[in-house]
Amino acid sequence: MNIRKTVLALGVAAALIGGGYAAYDYYAGNHITIQQVIPAAATSSASVPTNSMTAAVPAKLDGLWTIQPASKVYLSVTTSKETVNIEGASVKGTWVINTAEPNLMKAEGIVDTTVLQSGNPQRDNHVKGNDSLNTAKFPEAKFTVKSFDNFPKEWKEGSKVSFTMTGTLTIKDIAMDVTFTSEALYSQGTLNVEGSTVVTFADYGMKNPHTVLLEAQNNVTVQLRLVLKL
Repeated sequence: MNIRKTVLALGVAAALIGGGYAAYDYYAGNHITIQQVIPAAATSSASVPTNSMTAAVPAKLDGLWTIQPASKVYLSVTTSKETVNIEGASVKGTWVINTAEPNLMKAEGIVDTTVLQSGNPQRDNHVKGNDSLNTAKFPEAKFTVKSFDNFPKEWKEGSKVSFTMTGTLTIKDIAMDVTFTSEALYSQGTLNVEGSTVVTFADYGMKNPHTVLLEAQNNVTVQLRLVLKL
């Protein structure tokens, strides 16, 4: 057992003895709720009759969309206690949409990793430290889309569509190709996008954050919650 884990375990044990399980819940628990940008009740455009809703014609969709400040990216890790979410609330980027020729579309998103937070400062310091994201040296993570698959040509106002985005996810200057399973909804000039993919700690040269009292799975789910405007 290394010194860091020993000190950490002693700290948790002291919290359990002195402050009971409420202290443990704070140390090990989840404090971030993932916010949806597409309503859970939203209907897929594939299930809506063509004449029941006005189509969002290409003229409304085609163009340069910019990621808005309300956008977020989440990292989720399942531990022996529960799934812990880490929120990235500083996201920027653009998406060039071309409904007639999706192969010409381009998209990129950049997350400021220095402001990631889980609601627990001690855990946040570990996430940003040298054994994990090393945000002092690598302050950004970037996803650049290479291709869109099953991108719909017809959209309906207020209905969600499904597609996949395959591209390069770069973290700590390590680039890997990943695929985000995605949904989007166009409504009143705003485009909301949700997507998810799974990577591992080892993919990006990070150590699994096991502790003496807490085990963590190796998978990390990356979730997009993006709001874009022309």
